[in-house]
Amino acid sequence: MAYESRLSSPELDRLFAAVLALRSPEECYRFFEDLCTVGELHALAQRLEVAAMLRDGRTYEEIGARTGMSSATISRIKRFLTYGADGYRLVLERLEQQR
Repeated sequence: MAYESRLSSPELDRLFAAVLALRSPEECYRFFEDLCTVGELHALAQRLEVAAMLRDGRTYEEIGARTGMSSATISRIKRFLTYGADGYRLVLERLEQQR
């Protein structure tokens, strides 16, 4: 069964096709530096780190102290981990397999 996102649009399809066309970390840096602000990139990276810490059983207090992220944002990420589209789970599992 294929996943059908509520967010689906031709523009997002093109963006995701562009991301999938990237072949190296250097290409990712080049593309994302043009696409996003420095703050947006750091926010995205930090959310992934928080998801990994939550999955590892870290407490909100530990995560907040390490990242400076509010408990409300940590809670939102936890909600996506639990009730979201399984994107965090998918990526975190694949990153673990690469190690």
